[in-house]
Amino acid sequence: CTMDLNLKGKNALVCGGSSGIGKASAIELSRLGANVTLLARNPASLADALTALNHEPGQEHDFIIADMTNHEDLHQKIFGLTTQKKIHILVNNTGGPPAGSILDADIVAFKQAFEQHLLAYHLIAQLVVPGMKSVAYGRIINVISTSVKQPLHGLGVSNTIRAAVANWSKTLANELASFHITVNNVLPGATETDRLNAIVVNKATKQSKSTDDIKAEMLAEIPMKRFGKPEEIAAAVAFLSTPAAAYITGTQITVDGGRTGVL
Repeated sequence: CTMDLNLKGKNALVCGGSSGIGKASAIELSRLGANVTLLARNPASLADALTALNHEPGQEHDFIIADMTNHEDLHQKIFGLTTQKKIHILVNNTGGPPAGSILDADIVAFKQAFEQHLLAYHLIAQLVVPGMKSVAYGRIINVISTSVKQPLHGLGVSNTIRAAVANWSKTLANELASFHITVNNVLPGATETDRLNAIVVNKATKQSKSTDDIKAEMLAEIPMKRFGKPEEIAAAVAFLSTPAAAYITGTQITVDGGRTGVL
């Protein structure tokens, strides 16, 4: 018996799908046969990402222009999508909050991060889960961060909000398990994305060091001595989306080259 990795006929919604880990995940899901709807803010980037998806006969891909912080518009766009098709796979993924120490963080920064991450994910889940229940197939994958297991230095707001998302996810997993809907978290380590570049530049500026020095320090903490590639995170996202992963739920898959300690 071989693993069933076939997503033909399944519809996936990938948030933050125009670049980085989101785009890589969308490409991988399309390669497994899924019809993919990308969601992001930039129309040009979305159109570009759409062309990178696998196009086999019968596959249909599209995109939605939406901002995860504008809940009214987000609700309208996702509701519109669910009236057209049932979503079998939801990949929750959005840019991380700005770096900085937790004591320096303004209350507004926590509120913005909470709205952009947890509340947006919750809103989308509420809209797509009924369709998942109706077909007895659902996969919700939240791309979060290894900070869920081990808070990262200098990412105070992010550490706090990511942990909230992880606990929301576990609660949701328990509530949906009997409906053949799984909910899992993928926790990327340092991955070659624009987000990583921004963190490196921020650290270099604050510590009056070169970006090469900062990268060297970060690599020293990773047993594999290299940063991850978006495609490597996407592989975990894609597997959790397949029929083969039907008995995996409520888990956190760390994809970080071994950096995170045992917790």
